[in-house]
Amino acid sequence: MTVASLREVLPVEQAAYEFPWTRGNFIDSLHAGYDAQLLMRDDGTLIGYFVAMAGVDEMHLLNLTVTPSFQRQGHALRLLDALCDLARSERGAHQLWLEVRVSNLRARAVYDRYGFRSVGLRRGYYPAAAGRREDAIVMSLGL
Repeated sequence: MTVASLREVLPVEQAAYEFPWTRGNFIDSLHAGYDAQLLMRDDGTLIGYFVAMAGVDEMHLLNLTVTPSFQRQGHALRLLDALCDLARSERGAHQLWLEVRVSNLRARAVYDRYGFRSVGLRRGYYPAAAGRREDAIVMSLGL
């Protein structure tokens, strides 16, 4: 992912989430050197992407999104495979962490099926409707 590819990324982000990342969130992540990769079809159509931050012996998944019209086709698993390969081989990570909304049952099912385990709860982590906040489940996967 590059700043130029945000032309394709931002509409997907906005279609996929009620509280999407902003252009500034993506630019800050890219400028900070976070790992950000796209999954594209052969015709150049954006299927999905991830943004992850490397730490000491670990990787933290910040955003994994599949274009709504491509959801439920296994693409999230392909993105997770790519992220795990990157984390292990290029970053030397032994653990992958993420937060997921308590209400995001589809994403939680994907992460459970992939082998992530719930390890904690962050209260009021995400913005929610009517100025409220939603809890996040902290999940971890040994690499």
